[in-house]
Amino acid sequence: MTEFVPDKAFDALAAVIRENTPHADLARIREAFDFAAAAHEGQKRKDGSPYFTHAVAAATITAEMGLDDESVMAALLHDTIEDTDVTHEQLEQLFGPDVADIVEGVTKLTRVQYSTLEEAQMENLRKMLLAMAKDIRVILIKLADRLHNMRTMEYQSPEKQLSKSRETMEVYAPIAHRLGVERMKDELEDLSLLYLDPVGYREITSILDKRRETLEKFQKAMEERIESRMEREGIACKVYGRLKHIYSIYRKMYAQHLGVEEIFDLCAFRVIVNDLADCYNVLGIIHEMFRPVPGRFKDYISTPKPNNYQSLHTTVIGTEGIPFEVQIRTWQMHMTAEYGVAAHWKYKSGPAGHKEGDEEKFAWIRRLLETQQDAGDVQDLYHDLKMDLFDDEVFVFTPNGDVKSLPAGATPIDFAYSIHSAVGNSMTGAKVNGRIVPIAYPLQNGDIVTIITSHSSAGPSRDWLNIAKSGEARSKIKQWFKRERREENIVQGREMFEAEARRIGLVMADVTDPEMVPHILKRMAVQDLDDIYASIGYGGMTAAHAVGRIRDEIVRNRTTVRKTELEKMQERADRRQQKELRAVQGVLVEGLDNCLIKFSRCCTPVPGDPIVGFITRGLGVSIHRKDCVNYRRDTDNGRWITVSWADRITDSYAADIYITADERGGLVMDVATILNSLNAKVRSLNARDTGKGLSTVIITLEVSHSSELQTVINKLQTVRGVRDINRGGQ
Repeated sequence: MTEFVPDKAFDALAAVIRENTPHADLARIREAFDFAAAAHEGQKRKDGSPYFTHAVAAATITAEMGLDDESVMAALLHDTIEDTDVTHEQLEQLFGPDVADIVEGVTKLTRVQYSTLEEAQMENLRKMLLAMAKDIRVILIKLADRLHNMRTMEYQSPEKQLSKSRETMEVYAPIAHRLGVERMKDELEDLSLLYLDPVGYREITSILDKRRETLEKFQKAMEERIESRMEREGIACKVYGRLKHIYSIYRKMYAQHLGVEEIFDLCAFRVIVNDLADCYNVLGIIHEMFRPVPGRFKDYISTPKPNNYQSLHTTVIGTEGIPFEVQIRTWQMHMTAEYGVAAHWKYKSGPAGHKEGDEEKFAWIRRLLETQQDAGDVQDLYHDLKMDLFDDEVFVFTPNGDVKSLPAGATPIDFAYSIHSAVGNSMTGAKVNGRIVPIAYPLQNGDIVTIITSHSSAGPSRDWLNIAKSGEARSKIKQWFKRERREENIVQGREMFEAEARRIGLVMADVTDPEMVPHILKRMAVQDLDDIYASIGYGGMTAAHAVGRIRDEIVRNRTTVRKTELEKMQERADRRQQKELRAVQGVLVEGLDNCLIKFSRCCTPVPGDPIVGFITRGLGVSIHRKDCVNYRRDTDNGRWITVSWADRITDSYAADIYITADERGGLVMDVATILNSLNAKVRSLNARDTGKGLSTVIITLEVSHSSELQTVINKLQTVRGVRDINRGGQ
C-alpha cells in the first residue's frame, strides 16, 4: 500500500483542477483539504489506508467533471458532518453557506433509517430528488462518493459487495444516466456487474482481451478512413473509436440471447464537428461510404433526450462486413454527452456562474418532485419514480409538432396528462397518426397523438391507474378522485380496509379505540380515520400498507412501558449528581475536565464496555470500545488516553446490533416480536436480503448498560435461522 503523503496528494488533486477548471481558487481548496485531513485523522478505511484518502478521491472525481471550487471543497468535506464532530455551523463560518449546505445535503442522503427496504429505497430516492432540486451539485458529489466506493469494493465483505452493487445498479447508475453523466454511468455499471455476475464479467473481458489487437487495428483504420474522407469534403472533424463498455455488451447478450463471440458491433465511432450543419453533412457522407442498417438511425439533435443529450446515431456495415455505430455531434454536444449537467459549469458565465436557460435545464427535477407530493403508498411512489427517472423514453408529437417525452410503454392517457390535467380529466378517446386507438395503446417513437375531449366527461376511470405508466399521470388521476369523490372514496376505502383487517386478524374495535386513535393518526400523519379510508379509496395508498402500519402501531403502544413521575425525578437527580462529578455524557476523562466527548460510530460503546479515548485535533475526545478494530490496529498511537464510565449513569446510549440469518419470510416480524417482549427502545431497524440465501438485519437500540444489550442479543439468538450476531467495530 502506497504511503499517503498529504502534500503529494494535494499536488495531484491540484493538477486535475488546473486541467479542468483553470481559474479555481487553489488556496481556498487547500484550506478545505487541511481542515478535512485534521477532522478525519486517526480514522481508517477497510484496506487500512487513512480514511481521508476517500475524500481526496471523491474530490478528484468531482474536479474531473469540471465542477466549481465549492464543489471540490464540499467533496473534500463531504463526510465531516457524518463521521466527525464537525458541524454545519463550523463549515459555514469557515467555507461559506453554499459549501456547508452541499455537505449537509450529501450527509442527509446517507442518514435514511426506515423499517422496511421499500421505505428506505423510496426515501433515498425522494431525498435525492429534493437535493437535486435545491442544488444539483449535491447529487454529483454523492455520485463521485459512490464511484470511489465501488472502485475499492474489493475490501468489503461479499454481502456488502452484493448489496452495494445492486443499489448502485438500480439507483445510482440510472440517476447518472438521467443527469447525462455517461462516463460515470458506464463505470458504475461495469463495477457493479463485476460483483453481481463475476462469471459473466470475466467472460466478456476475456473475449475482449483476445480480440483487442484486431479491434484496435480496425478502429485505427476506420478512424483514418473517415477523417481522410471528411478532409477531402472540407469538413473539419475529429474521429474517436471506442469499444462498447462491458455492461452494454452484457445487456445485449441477454436481450438477444447471444454469446460474446456472436456480437459483432463491439466498436463505436464518434465524429465531432464544429457546427450543426456539418452533423447532417457528415451523416450523408457516412451513409455514402457504408451501407446503413435499416431502422437503426436516431436523430437526438432535433429531438434531444430529457437530459439534454444531442447526437445523430446510425449503424452501418463496413467493407469487412463488420457492423459498427457512428455518433455525430458538435463539440458542445459532445461535452454535454460526456459530462451531462456537469457541463453546465464548464460553460458557465458571469460572477455567479448563471447561464440563460439554467432554470429550464433543471426544471424536470422540480416537475418530477411535484407529481410525488400527494402520494401516500411507498410501493406505488417507488414505482412511479423509477418509471419517470429510470425507464427508457418514447418521443411523440402533438398535432402542432411539439415533442413530448414519456416513459417507454406510455399510453394516450400519459400523453393527455402531460399536456394538462384538464385535458386528461376530460379525455374520452385518442387518435394516433389520424387513427382512433384504444386508450391503452402503447405509443411508439414518432407517433402524432390527438386527444379527444368532452366537457360532459365524467372524469377519469379508476382503471386508468392500471393503464397509465408515468408518475405524473397517475398522480393527477389520484388528485381528481381525492378532490371530486371524497365521500365515495371513504366508503370504498373503509370496505377495503375492513376486508384487509379481517384477513390478517386485526379487530376493528382496536383500531377505533379512543385511546389508540391519537397514536394511529400521528403514525399515519392524518387528521382522522376518514382521511385514511379516503386515501385508500382514491389509490393514494393500499389497504395492506395502511392495515400493516396501524397493526404495528397498536402492538408497539401495548408493549410500551411509560416512565412514572418517580422515575423521571430520579433521572433528574442522577443527572444533577453526574454534573457534580464533572462527567460528560457519563464519561470521565483522565487528566481532562469537562472536555468535548463524541462516541465513535464504528463500535458504539455503552456503559459496561471497557473503553478508551482518542484525542482528536481540536475536536475533543472520541470514545471507542477496547475491542474496536480501530484501537487494536493502532494501540501504539500516543493520542490514546484512559477514560472510564461515571459511577452513576442514567442516560441511554445508542448501540448497533448486526444479525446475519437465513433468508425467510417472517424474519423481521420475529425479531420485532422479541424486541417488543423485552421493551427494547428501538431507534431503527433495517433488513435486506444479501443474496446466497442470507439476510442482514441492522438494529440501533437505546440501552443504559451493556448487560441490557447482552440480554437482547441472547434473546435474538433464539430466533429461527439466526447464524451470527455482533455489535460491529470488531
